[in-house]
Amino acid sequence: MDHTSNEQPLKILLGCDTFSPDINGAARFAERLAAGLVERGHEVHVSAPNTRYRRAEPRPETIEGRELVMHRLPSVRWPGHEWLRFVWPWRSKHYARVVLDRVRPDVVHIQSHIVIGRGLAREARKRGIPVIATNHVMPENIVDSTLLPDALNKVLVKWAWSDAKRTFDLTAAVTTPTRKAADYLESTIDIAGVIPISCGIDQSKYTADLSPRTENRVVFVGRITTEKHVDVLLRAVAKLDPALDVKLDLVGDGDQRPALEKLALELGIRERVTFFGHTTDEELRAALTRASVFAIASIAELQSIATMEAMASGLPVVAADAVALPHLVHEGENGYLFPPEDVDALAARLTDVLTASPEERRRMQEASLAMVQAHDINRTLDTFEALYRGEPLPE
Repeated sequence: MDHTSNEQPLKILLGCDTFSPDINGAARFAERLAAGLVERGHEVHVSAPNTRYRRAEPRPETIEGRELVMHRLPSVRWPGHEWLRFVWPWRSKHYARVVLDRVRPDVVHIQSHIVIGRGLAREARKRGIPVIATNHVMPENIVDSTLLPDALNKVLVKWAWSDAKRTFDLTAAVTTPTRKAADYLESTIDIAGVIPISCGIDQSKYTADLSPRTENRVVFVGRITTEKHVDVLLRAVAKLDPALDVKLDLVGDGDQRPALEKLALELGIRERVTFFGHTTDEELRAALTRASVFAIASIAELQSIATMEAMASGLPVVAADAVALPHLVHEGENGYLFPPEDVDALAARLTDVLTASPEERRRMQEASLAMVQAHDINRTLDTFEALYRGEPLPE
């Protein structure tokens, strides 16, 4: 389908606190959005942290097969985190002025209200440039990396949400990936009119195998961090009937991997668990295609691109009944939900899928494929283009 527009192309500046080479949902969304906008003929610039404390001159980079202009800002590594880097907050407005002077965009779209987006929102507002904000942040995303005691984490989260409101009040529109996430944001910081826009996915890039499986293979894709609760998944797999001979594929990496490898050994399932670490997109898609079921125990998903990828690969899904995951998993249709952190319930739901008849399993697979069509990336791009132009949103 031709999605090019007869209207004048826009010059769009994306402000991202995390972007390639980072591997996480917010970064992947920003990359797909940027590439999709370039494909539609827009001029796209991205302001994001550099991989070292040095400002790089603006230069073209190829992201998702499309060329855009990167403005890499000096950044420092967050203590105790394997990859997270950030720009000094007191420099964010200075860098915002530098980038805005160079780009002179028609619109600014911030992917975070924390540092880079915070500075851009304030400086763009002064210049009369419309700002769109997308929120990908949950409190668990913040406290998982602070290394602070719980009491101080609560103070930090309260301050962070107050500052988020001050930033969002400067914008023309605030979006987040799902209606549940929008409701959460509106109730948390007392703002109205948050617009749910799916992160979007290109279903054509994933391959569904609807044939019966010859082995029982559970897969999880994502960062191996505390908020993902991968330990719950390991404990559930250990409780499954040994006769099922279930294999578990963990695609992704993170600071919890050593502890989880030790836990798998203690549970007696280490030989059945494969830690893939970081993989290529091709390897990730292959792991999804050959799996029997996708499982996710995370309690901090505003949408979960990984779950949508699993659905586009024709997999039944077993997910924690938390935040936005029920938006993707409909009980008994394309999979099952379980109470967060309930190991026995997760094991029971995995058993339901793995022992289902071929006809029942295929029904769940086809339901996943049908449901993920609502998250087509072109719908996402259409909606953001309308926001950028100040036009009515498409149905």
